[in-house]
Amino acid sequence: MTSTVDAPARRTAPPQITAGLLVTLALLSAVAPFATDLYLPAFPQMVDDLHTSPTNVQLTLTAFLLGLAAGQLVFGPLSDRYGRVKPLVFGAAVCVLASVVAVVAPTIEVLVAARLAQGLTGAAGMVIGRAIISDLATGRAAARAFSLMMIVGGIAPIAAPLAGGFLVQPLGWRGALAVILALVVAMLVAALVVIRETHTEERRATLRANRATEGSPLRDLARREYLGHLVTFGFAFAVMMGYISASPFVYQTMMGLSSAQYGAMFGVNACGLLAMSAASARLAARVEPRRLAGVGLAIIVTASIAVLTLAVSGVPAGWLALPLFFSVAGMGLVFGNTTALALSAAPRAAGTASALLGATQFGLAAVVSPLVGLGGEHTATPLGIAMVCAATVAVLGFAAARR
Repeated sequence: MTSTVDAPARRTAPPQITAGLLVTLALLSAVAPFATDLYLPAFPQMVDDLHTSPTNVQLTLTAFLLGLAAGQLVFGPLSDRYGRVKPLVFGAAVCVLASVVAVVAPTIEVLVAARLAQGLTGAAGMVIGRAIISDLATGRAAARAFSLMMIVGGIAPIAAPLAGGFLVQPLGWRGALAVILALVVAMLVAALVVIRETHTEERRATLRANRATEGSPLRDLARREYLGHLVTFGFAFAVMMGYISASPFVYQTMMGLSSAQYGAMFGVNACGLLAMSAASARLAARVEPRRLAGVGLAIIVTASIAVLTLAVSGVPAGWLALPLFFSVAGMGLVFGNTTALALSAAPRAAGTASALLGATQFGLAAVVSPLVGLGGEHTATPLGIAMVCAATVAVLGFAAARR
């Protein structure tokens, strides 16, 4: 009798944020940066093999990023309506098919279409992963979980370019895309084996029943706490995207570093981000997420002002390395905590709220990236201006989000 009662209880126990779940969700989010960066060293090969132009090859990246932004707006609301697992499995399955087509694409047109589909469906893991954590935790627990996710997921932007440089030579561009296919297959397996439903039918039914008294869950998205932290997250990411876009010119053209030295500097800054994310996760148990995010914003604003001041003062470019390091490291206190604060403000529509975070993130990144190069490759002044402006808007959003 005891085993008969206990077995169903074990099967119906609510999912918990375990280390395995965090690693799995981080890997789901890491598929996107790997799919973005892993094959970049193969662009010259692709031009020759597909008999096309560099501009057309660049379109394969643009199509993927556009799909990634749009896909989050699709899969976020779907996960609110149908649960987290079904849209995740569907997205991962279609992404596997799109990845197969990308590997065997006979023409650049087919490859661009496959990459667009890959981005649209690959976005499911990124947006639904955030929603799953929001289903299971709020406040400090959510902030710690998002910060820990950043430690795992943050390795991908560092590892992907390095891995691509080693893989492209022996495997070619199709081999690099085959590695991405393997990662997408792993995403599908994880969705089927590891991820359990956190937005259950009972939970969705309760939300529907409460609409008469509490209003639509989408009303949460208009709350000042959500919108303010959405702005903070998006414009803080714009600061980092400005740095990423300008970094090859700042480190190589202005500072005179080699490509290997540039990679090392990029890695050092990324390690600063990971270290600060780890510190944020450790402190989350006893410090409020908003206070941690405030400290991170103060670091980012100070570093951004320093970058602009040094850029216009005409001092040697090497002086820029220090404030750039701190501007990136400060993100480790901002990203996880503002994500937690934003999604905690809209718990009834976590999937849609997560989708808007992602769409804002990549939309602002697309705007900022070309702006930092307006002055040419021998000045960091446009970078400094973009960083200060974006950091200022992030602070204003943070102030507006206060209850």
